Amino acid sequence: MAQRNEIAAVYVAAVIQGLALVTFPAASTVFTSASAYGLSSTEYGAMFVPQAIMAISASLLGAGLIRRLGIKRIYLLGLTADLVSMALLFLSQFFMSDGRVAYSMLLLATTSLGIGFGLTVPALNTFTAAFFPQKIDSAVLVLNALLGLGTVLAPVFVAVFIGLGIWWGLPVLAVVLLLVLLLFSLSLPLQAGTDKTPQSQKEKGEMVLAARFWIFAAFALLYGVCETMNGNWASLYMTQRLGASTTLASLALTIFWGTVTAGRILFAGIGRWFPEQRTYQALPFVVAVALITVAFIPKSDPFLGILAFGLAGLGCSALLPLTISSGQKELTAIAASVPGGLIAFYQMGYGIAAFGVGPLQQQAGLSLATIFGSAAIVALVMSALSFVVTRRRDMSASDLQSQMARNSI
Repeated sequence: MAQRNEIAAVYVAAVIQGLALVTFPAASTVFTSASAYGLSSTEYGAMFVPQAIMAISASLLGAGLIRRLGIKRIYLLGLTADLVSMALLFLSQFFMSDGRVAYSMLLLATTSLGIGFGLTVPALNTFTAAFFPQKIDSAVLVLNALLGLGTVLAPVFVAVFIGLGIWWGLPVLAVVLLLVLLLFSLSLPLQAGTDKTPQSQKEKGEMVLAARFWIFAAFALLYGVCETMNGNWASLYMTQRLGASTTLASLALTIFWGTVTAGRILFAGIGRWFPEQRTYQALPFVVAVALITVAFIPKSDPFLGILAFGLAGLGCSALLPLTISSGQKELTAIAASVPGGLIAFYQMGYGIAAFGVGPLQQQAGLSLATIFGSAAIVALVMSALSFVVTRRRDMSASDLQSQMARNSI
């Protein structure tokens, strides 16, 4: 019964974390509206820089903090940081008349969200791998599907609350949900064997880290760029480039995160018939096609934009979860550190795309369409790298079989 409650807490935390994570991009039209915060594209993009920096830092420090403080405390600290972020976002609306103060509060809010994401998500992945050691790939896909469910709900709630004239309803809802989850989680042991990583393999783990970790890290970084191009800039692309209404812009973002979530569920379900390696190789190419399609959509066709962002979501769906689960299975000696390290590199890609678009628009004079088209090159590089990752995994499996055969002789 205790473990069921732990699993429930972890899965609910994934949904709420996804909700909090996409609250800021989902409200992009509020932040850039002259009647609200009035941010420029550069200011809007810069808002996510402290989030990325703190998420990277928290993810990299997470494994050491878990050893010192325990994974439960790190998980609770992450949720608390998310709560502070949502509270600051809600309070910032009362300082809109003073743009400098309001923007400073938004920066503090994204800073806190970065800490929350960087601590919580690696902990959730570690919990899940410990709960389901025999089926890590599918379990991590399901966890990230629930994270994706939260990202789907965020733009839906924002559209509803904007329609009601209370856009700030989403951060208030997030605060309430986080408070309830924190109170529920306090009574749970939340260990589930996560402290059983053999210390005797530390030296081996460091050797494997030097040789193999960076391949997974590079893939995670490239993925972060591609996902963030869609997740952070889809709404503004719909309104600025395609002339869509706020409702259609929210729908495009919802469809993107919806297909991310649906794809994770789909590929978790068909893993028996369609191997994870093939999924890993095919999806980056789908992302590239989607980004090229977005770049060439006629200005008068926002509905095609919605379809293109849906295709991008399907392409992104399983890539990060499979990168994390594959890394944990292959780098067994440092399995507890893999989620945090890969989330850190994913956040580096997030920061590049979240901040880089604004200067490319305003200083370099590039259109959003051109930037989306250029991002397809990143997806193609990611596609090529996916074959390197899976080919080496296949070679490792063959080596293991050969070793077992030799041992049996």
